[in-house]
Amino acid sequence: MTGPITVAILAGGLTHEREVSLHSGRRMANLLREAGMQVKLLDVDASLLLHLKAISPNVIWPLIHGSTGEDGSLQDLLQLTGIPYVGSAPAACRLASDKAIASALVNRIGITVPRSMSIPSALFREIGVNPVLELISSNYTFPLVVKPASGGSALGVTIVRTAAELPRAMVDCYAYGARARLEAYVEGRELAVSVINIDGEPCALPPVEIVTDGPYDYDARYNAGRTEYFVPARFSEEKLAAVRDAAVRIHKELGLSYISRSDFIINEAGDPVLIDVNVAPGTTETSLLPQAVVAEAASRGVSPEQLYVGLLNEVAASKASE
Repeated sequence: MTGPITVAILAGGLTHEREVSLHSGRRMANLLREAGMQVKLLDVDASLLLHLKAISPNVIWPLIHGSTGEDGSLQDLLQLTGIPYVGSAPAACRLASDKAIASALVNRIGITVPRSMSIPSALFREIGVNPVLELISSNYTFPLVVKPASGGSALGVTIVRTAAELPRAMVDCYAYGARARLEAYVEGRELAVSVINIDGEPCALPPVEIVTDGPYDYDARYNAGRTEYFVPARFSEEKLAAVRDAAVRIHKELGLSYISRSDFIINEAGDPVLIDVNVAPGTTETSLLPQAVVAEAASRGVSPEQLYVGLLNEVAASKASE
């Protein structure tokens, strides 16, 4: 495609992660404008479809995090507009955003995942709180991680170290979704591997290692000072190559397109354990994708903006090739 294209960035919405989404959208809009692109920043509200029709952008970049932004719902609507968008098809989003389904699928191709189970709030109430918690406590070793079965930004996530802490963790989790996921806690070093299309192929970017003074929770993710990042992660070249390969395999197995991020913990044996898959990675100053893009761009002798522009041009060109 010749000449600058028009990009509509979608940010905001009514998910629990609205503020993060708005921050992601504003930052990416500024970067792309500096790169010479025409950018419109749109909220996901009653005027969205009217704005898209009036603007008629070449490509849409949805930066809506959590629930409807990542579970395929928004992607279903975007497909109906006929405008190409950055991200995966609705069915692939549904698979990846459901942590239980995604874990089962990638485990089939040899990716290690924590032992886990999911409990809908309705079943929790029907069977009774105490019997369920007693059964969990007798079959799982603490600490456990309790998290919503979908969603992100560590909202509703609790590390539960004793059985006495489990009831409160479940209540907090159900505030963010109707299904809770319980996972065996994995001790180790946390890192994230972003995948974006470069020259038409999914490319795993340099892994980002995350070091915090406590849990990598919402506060640690988005407030500067609590978290230190190392790019690339401080592992051997062999380990880095293995985890990058795992991220691309996960991306392909789930049928993802253009962009994703896989979060791992490198356990005490040195093996990567998949914790989460994200189909709409954040782009704030402290988000993991932009840090990886900066490192990848430096290794190629180009600017980060060039990688983003290349991705958007590829997405925009996909409609012309249909």
